[in-house]
Amino acid sequence: SRPSPGAERPAPEGTPESSGPEEPGGRAGRRLRTAFSAEQLSTLESSFQRQQYLGAAERRRLAGRMRLSEVQIKTWFQNRRMKLKRQL
Repeated sequence: SRPSPGAERPAPEGTPESSGPEEPGGRAGRRLRTAFSAEQLSTLESSFQRQQYLGAAERRRLAGRMRLSEVQIKTWFQNRRMKLKRQL
């Protein structure tokens, strides 16, 4: 049987959660949702207020400073732009 929702222990704030071992067929599974810390969210929001689209260099700088992957930064900005679009 499957564990109930919320039965898994969450990762510490700001750490990427992995989906575990590879699935059969050699493909890695989906990455679980990242829990950003309040400080990380504040940094991301203030960056977004200044600039809604990040270039590669700025994304690398932000990822290094926040100890997140560039993909996590890119995805957060994509999601934040969609949230803004829905609010308009």
